[in-house]
Amino acid sequence: MASSTISSNSTTFIKKDVGLSAFSSSPSSFSVPKTKRRNSRKIVSVMAPQQSPRSPSTTGSVKTAMTMTEKILARASQKPQLSPGENVWVDVDILMTHDVCGPGSFGIFKKEFGQNAKVWDREKIVIIPDHYIFTNDERANRNVDILRDFCTEQNIKYFYDIKDLGNFKVNPDYKGVCHVALAQEGHCRPGEVLLGTDSHTCTAGAFGQFATGIGNTDAGFVLGTGKILLKVPPTLRFVMDGEMPDYLLAKDLILQIIGEISVSGATYKSMEFVGSTVESLTMEERMTLCNMVVEAGGKNGVVPADSTTHKYLEDKTDVPYEPVYSDEQARFLSEYRFDVSKLEPLVAKPHSPDNRALARECKDVKIDRVYIGSCTGGKTEDFLAAAKVFHASGKKVKVPTFLVPATQKVWMDVYSLPVPGCGGKTCSQIFEEAGCDTPASPSCGACLGGPRDTYARMNEPQANVIVKLVCVSTTNRNFPGRMGHKEGQIYLASPYTAAASALTGFVTDPREFLQ
Repeated sequence: MASSTISSNSTTFIKKDVGLSAFSSSPSSFSVPKTKRRNSRKIVSVMAPQQSPRSPSTTGSVKTAMTMTEKILARASQKPQLSPGENVWVDVDILMTHDVCGPGSFGIFKKEFGQNAKVWDREKIVIIPDHYIFTNDERANRNVDILRDFCTEQNIKYFYDIKDLGNFKVNPDYKGVCHVALAQEGHCRPGEVLLGTDSHTCTAGAFGQFATGIGNTDAGFVLGTGKILLKVPPTLRFVMDGEMPDYLLAKDLILQIIGEISVSGATYKSMEFVGSTVESLTMEERMTLCNMVVEAGGKNGVVPADSTTHKYLEDKTDVPYEPVYSDEQARFLSEYRFDVSKLEPLVAKPHSPDNRALARECKDVKIDRVYIGSCTGGKTEDFLAAAKVFHASGKKVKVPTFLVPATQKVWMDVYSLPVPGCGGKTCSQIFEEAGCDTPASPSCGACLGGPRDTYARMNEPQANVIVKLVCVSTTNRNFPGRMGHKEGQIYLASPYTAAASALTGFVTDPREFLQ
């Protein structure tokens, strides 16, 4: 076992490479048994053999300690135990698709199973239009029509439709960004397997479930069988302890992690988040943490379910669920430890999520816009955080500040919930006083560019603006062209940092207004 201490950004960071060793919850006790890679068996059928009803990963004696992810996949594949590298057929609890990938997935389903085939379970499929919604692009509009036709044909129970694009509020079924809507509508449950045709499906791992993105071909197969062939990933464990400073948010934590391990550091690995800091996070903050594991190459991210999880789900689902937890002697590939109390506000500079820098180190970077929204940074608590900074400053923004609530519920919260410590004012009132744009219709918006008429999309630079196409954004990716124009410069940041930057016109550490 190799152990090293690395000083990074004024925080103590410790990585322990424990290979596939037995890992104890006590940091002082490790043993390293030798393990052998199992040979994969040839798959001859997608049907699991008949077995007596049991939950092999949670009852009876445990022959081999397992991680959360291994336990979830073992139960879903009716196996008594699993090890990283094994390939297994997994029963899917929920399949989600949206307007970008749904039409392609439906096409593959019909091609392979027949034009008149029926889906495996109409109540386990969730279809959410959210990406290219508020646009005049005919092809984008047609995608939503294809979703509607398929859902009518298959009698899909959970289709969150939108018909009137002129006023989202007259569409009671419309939700908005799929990853936030899945949680709000009670489709995320501990111990389950949730798949989606979107890379940020990993967001749902915040609920203690296995959640990952898949392609259209796999989705077409799942539509017909309810199964998928998965390779069991090894697990990286991230232990985050220490009191969270009041100027940090979960976005800072995940940017810190990605900066440490790089955008390929967790390739096809599970990322498990534990520690006193993680336990103190709200569900929405845990969702932010898990949302960006894919930016590190992760297969999935997961947070152990606890009382915070159960309380969030109380009024959202009546479907029984059974959480699982990593065994004390579970095998982890590596362990990373962070003292969160020593972290500072961060940004990811163009053009990669691992291009980490302290916000205060970028104070001379002039910007021409701020974007607050997306599955990463467009939740209710994200807007409450931004409003807190605006109210504390008492100033007006110096650059256009675009606000895109993730879902219809978030939009209503922006207009109705009082911001703590702000004299009863709502987010919308504070945003108006600060000179921000009016909160837009809930959708993925400009996070991934979209059609040219997408609200807040980075299009051609304005001729009369000296600094062009430099945005501080609460989204998740900053690759060239991600938010529209290929010359766009995107600085990923927390809602605190985004709001502070809007007030100064430069990338700004939020402590300038919060302390």
